[in-house]
Amino acid sequence: MPYKHIAGGVTAPKGFKAAGVAAGIKDPSRKELALIYSVVPACAAGLFTANRVKAAPLYVTKEHLRDGRAQAVVINSGNANACNGSQGLEDAKAMAREAARLLRLLPEDVLVASTGVIGQPLPLAKIIKSLGQAVVALSEQGGGAAAEAIMTTDTRPKEAALQFELAGKVITVGGMAKGAGMIHPQLATMLCFLTTDVAISVPCLQEVIRMAAASSFNLLTVDRDTSTNDMLVILANGRAENPAINKRNAAYNMFQEAVLKVCTELTIAIARDGEGATKLLEVRVINAASREDACLAARAVAASNLVKTAIFGQDANWGRIICAVGYSGAKFDPYRINIFLGNEQVAQNGSMLPFSEAAAVQALAGSKVSILIDFNEGTYEAMAWGCDLTYDYIRINASYRT
Repeated sequence: MPYKHIAGGVTAPKGFKAAGVAAGIKDPSRKELALIYSVVPACAAGLFTANRVKAAPLYVTKEHLRDGRAQAVVINSGNANACNGSQGLEDAKAMAREAARLLRLLPEDVLVASTGVIGQPLPLAKIIKSLGQAVVALSEQGGGAAAEAIMTTDTRPKEAALQFELAGKVITVGGMAKGAGMIHPQLATMLCFLTTDVAISVPCLQEVIRMAAASSFNLLTVDRDTSTNDMLVILANGRAENPAINKRNAAYNMFQEAVLKVCTELTIAIARDGEGATKLLEVRVINAASREDACLAARAVAASNLVKTAIFGQDANWGRIICAVGYSGAKFDPYRINIFLGNEQVAQNGSMLPFSEAAAVQALAGSKVSILIDFNEGTYEAMAWGCDLTYDYIRINASYRT
C-alpha cells in the first residue's frame, strides 16, 4: 500500500491515547493542558532549540530521554516556564512526577513541554490539579483535543497522520504541532510531538527525526525568532509488530519518508498559520552546487522581511529576492541566477527581464505564493516555507504578554 493520509493525529498509531483539558493557566475558556500516553513503554528521541536560553522543560526532557525510553508527554500552553531559575526547573520536574504518579509510571518515563509567555512563574498548582482530569480524559480519540490544548496564538490545531505497509504490517505515524509566531527553528521545531507504532531502535529513531527536521522544520520561518522552548520528540511503541528497524535498509527508508511527510505537512500548516499571515510562501531553489547552498538561499528568502512585505502588498519586487539570496551565505554566480514568481519569469541571468506585471501580480494574489530560484550551478535543490508579513503581526505581538 502507498502512503495513505488518515485522521487521528497522535492517537492514530496503535497503543496511543491523548487528552486536552482546561487548566486556567492564562485563558479559562480554552484547553491549556495536553497529555499523550502510550499503553506500553516506547523508544523515544528528541531534538531541541539551538537558542542558548532554554526553558526548564527542555532540561528535564533531555535528561529523561537519556535512556531512550518514554511512555507519556505532558504539555501546557499559556506559560513557557522559561527564565524562571531553579523554581522553573523544580516545577517542570513536578509536572513529570505528578503525571507519573497518576499513570503509575516512573517520572523518568514522562517528558515535559511548555509554551507561552516567557519569564512568568508557572502556575503549578493549576496544572497539578488539572492533570487528574487529563488522565481521566485519555482516549484513543483524544488527539484533536490534545492538539487544541497546545495552541497559543495559533488560529487552528495542527495534526497529521499517515499509514504504510512494511513487511506485511500496517505502520502508522501521527503528529501534532503548535506554532504561529517566534518561528525560526534551529535543530528542532516549535513544539512538535510525533507518535508511531513502528518497532525501531533508538539510534535509528534519533537519526530519522534529525534528518526529517533538517528537510522540514529547519526550513521554516515566520519571523526570524528562534524560541527558547523549541522541541521535537517522537515515541515509537512497536505495537505494529514489524521486524525491528535497526539499520539503514529499505524498511528504514520507508519509515524515514513517512516521518518526513508528516513533518512537512505540519511545517506547511505552521507557515500557513503564521501570526497575521494571509499567504503561505514556498521558496524553491533548484540546480544549486550543494544541498547546503540551496537550503541557505531558500531559507533566507523565506525569512526576508522585505520579501514578506512585498508578498503581502502583491509587489513583484524581485530585487528583494536576489538581495536575500546574496546575503544568505550560499555560493552561486549572480550572473547565472533566474527567478520566477509562480510561472512568470521576472529575472534572467541576475538581471532585469521584461515581464508581465499583471501576470506577476496574479502570481502573488492567491493564498499560496511560489518563488522559484534557479542557480544553474548543479543538481541540488531545497524548499523553504514561510508567510507574508502583515499589519496584524504587529497587532498580535504588540500586546502578547498583556
